[in-house]
Amino acid sequence: MSFKRRFAAGLILFLAICGAISSARAGPFKIVGFGDSLMAGFGLGPGDGFTDKLQAALRAKGHDVSVSDAGVSGDTSSGGLARLDWSVPDGTQLVILELGANDMLRGISPDITRKNLDEMLGKLKQRKIAVLLAGMRAAPNLGADYQSAFDAVFPDLAKKYDVALYPFFLDGVAGQPALQLEDGLHPNAKGVDLMVERILPTVEKLITAAPGGS
Repeated sequence: MSFKRRFAAGLILFLAICGAISSARAGPFKIVGFGDSLMAGFGLGPGDGFTDKLQAALRAKGHDVSVSDAGVSGDTSSGGLARLDWSVPDGTQLVILELGANDMLRGISPDITRKNLDEMLGKLKQRKIAVLLAGMRAAPNLGADYQSAFDAVFPDLAKKYDVALYPFFLDGVAGQPALQLEDGLHPNAKGVDLMVERILPTVEKLITAAPGGS
């Protein structure tokens, strides 16, 4: 084969490889919202849930993202651990991990919540998936000891696994009837708007810092 032909063949191969790499990088940045009814949009209409509104807000800021809802109403940290592997598909680049509220409402020991979240974070780290850990806070009526133990779970684990922490998923919404459904627990559509507004800068930082983010 002449030099010109070898050069042309090499050039075609190089361009093909570049095209394959480009294709592999193409497509939206994949985020999974993994949690309970707060993530699943309990009591809200189509498009009003947290993941839908987060996706819309990120796209409005110019990010090519896909935010999937892997929230299950009533889920505890034990239930989340049991379904983590199949609920977070391969190719996921960021998980917003939001669990623990139902553990607290049921009075489950904070040690169990800690153990389950620890295992989930370990599994996601093994899969090299970035995590934003969304914290929860215990209700005061459960007592000071329970409140102290439960509230410490989230910052402790974020530090252990070196993942981003959003201290309180319901920041600005908890205790605000105008932003909640009649049950006094779940956010209404306006409440979700505020949640998304407050968490958005943190999510944006994680997207831009992650491989393939923009």
